[in-house]
Amino acid sequence: MNSLERVSLSLQRKEIDYVPVYPLINSISRSYLGIDYKKWTLDWELCVHSILKATDDIDVDVICTLQDLSVEAADFGQKVDYPPNDAAHPALTDRLIADIDDYGKVKKVNPRVTPRMSDQIKICDALVKAKGKEKPIVSFVYGPLGVLSMMRGQAEMFLDCLDEPEKIHEAMEAVTDTLIDYCAAIIETGVHAIMIDTLFASQSIMSKSMWNEFEAPYVKKIADYIHSTNTMVMIHNCGNGIYFDAQIDAMRPHAISFLYPPDDCKDFIETKQKYGDKTMLIGAITPSWLISATREEVIAECNKQMDEMAKGGGFILATGCEYPSGLDVGKAKIMVEAAKNYKFK
Repeated sequence: MNSLERVSLSLQRKEIDYVPVYPLINSISRSYLGIDYKKWTLDWELCVHSILKATDDIDVDVICTLQDLSVEAADFGQKVDYPPNDAAHPALTDRLIADIDDYGKVKKVNPRVTPRMSDQIKICDALVKAKGKEKPIVSFVYGPLGVLSMMRGQAEMFLDCLDEPEKIHEAMEAVTDTLIDYCAAIIETGVHAIMIDTLFASQSIMSKSMWNEFEAPYVKKIADYIHSTNTMVMIHNCGNGIYFDAQIDAMRPHAISFLYPPDDCKDFIETKQKYGDKTMLIGAITPSWLISATREEVIAECNKQMDEMAKGGGFILATGCEYPSGLDVGKAKIMVEAAKNYKFK
């Protein structure tokens, strides 16, 4: 059974040989080529090469294209800093949307020709050609409200939502139309799924009603388009108290990648009971905890989460957010080992 078969059968709640496993090893893959973060981010061919090497060495069951959260914003014109040892991020003192009137600068762009989104399309195409018959290829797309926040700043954008909501909605239309075109180009490469990061749909960021007003209608349009192409919709949200119910209503996801239980569940056991038949669960090892955890602790925590969420399928053992970029791959290999050795109860 290869990874694609394993994940597919788990999605269908059918018998599998072992629990699919995917520590989100994206940026740590650069260590296989000895390149820095900036080079890994801006040279798409080296990025692909490193991801393939890491995938083969660690033997993970999924390939995800996440590089950083600035990809889309950069192509709208946001200036981005590319540090050698950290993820790319917006230039904090040079926002594209410097004041309320600048939302009008956000216009639809063509992701097939803009620098970073076009590179992501190339990454997807190369990974599908290299591994698409063996492993699920999941393209990572930042949600529209997240993209807008990269151009404005979170705190400022939240105030704007209260003071000038019509300007937010106007910009969100342009971002959403662009992201639909972006997803169309990605889907043409043959990826199996698109994972949309909806970080704002959590208690740690904004209220459920606010999310339903300012992002849900737009991610619904994107998700509806993806569904129409028979491509899987996935969600990533590592916020505390995430809104499974609101996101499922809006996006009908095949899977949700998460770090904490949703707002209406007290723990992972209840999460599985309440949502295990509605969507595949992906998670939820805490990445920062891995840095100091012993081998025995990692195995014990993996086993605990598989006990709580793997029964009956519909679960991928994963880190709840990206694997620590400065950590070696040893803990990721322990997670894979734990999944392969786990005995279903």
